[in-house]
Amino acid sequence: MGSVLGDSYHTYVENLRLVVLFSIPFIIAFAIPLLAPLPTYVSAGAIFLRTASIFVNLSAASLVIITIALVISLLFISFAFVAISLIVKSRKTHMRIGRRVLADIERYIGRVFIVLLAYAVILIAANIIGYYMNQEALVTSLVGFILFALIFYAPSAIVVDSRRVLRALGDSARLLFNSPQYFIIWILLFWVVVSAVDLAVILITSGAAWAAYITLVITSVFIIPYFVIFQAEAYMRRFPLLSH
Repeated sequence: MGSVLGDSYHTYVENLRLVVLFSIPFIIAFAIPLLAPLPTYVSAGAIFLRTASIFVNLSAASLVIITIALVISLLFISFAFVAISLIVKSRKTHMRIGRRVLADIERYIGRVFIVLLAYAVILIAANIIGYYMNQEALVTSLVGFILFALIFYAPSAIVVDSRRVLRALGDSARLLFNSPQYFIIWILLFWVVVSAVDLAVILITSGAAWAAYITLVITSVFIIPYFVIFQAEAYMRRFPLLSH
């Protein structure tokens, strides 16, 4: 039985062309908030919204723009996640992705989108509550981390087992408590890799203002897809036969 890290690497390398192709929606998803007139900034391969300025200057037009940008971005992320996870499913089950699976991809995307949208809405609510408690960063970070941990396996459950949203969330929470080591490895490794890439880009570009955008592209195309594969591989550890 191979390790999750090793199996994820082999799946990533063997299907690199498809992985890169399916990662394009990640770039589009992250580009949408940048192209929209929103108070955003790029740091460590991610895009952040300046919520403090939104609370002060939020208008009806800004709210509509934020909502549309969020929904479209989450749809692209959902598509990329489903497509990359299907690669893992195909490799592990030794089955080609047939017409039936492709026909179901819209349903998978819809379910993953619901999970991500619910996460985003709860995170926004936590941010608002934290703002009025003068603990915005603490409340948002705490709620975001706990909720992310609980839904960690949900998208993989939707794609691999065709689970409905509530069943996928339940399976995700159970797997988190039964096998927390994979989530811990994922978090630590993701932090190390993104930090290393960010530091390397800063050093190479001498800290240029556009360095953050290079890190964002590298993270979107090469780093995030590997960790999506890692999630699916870790989820499949619940099937002993598929661990080989």
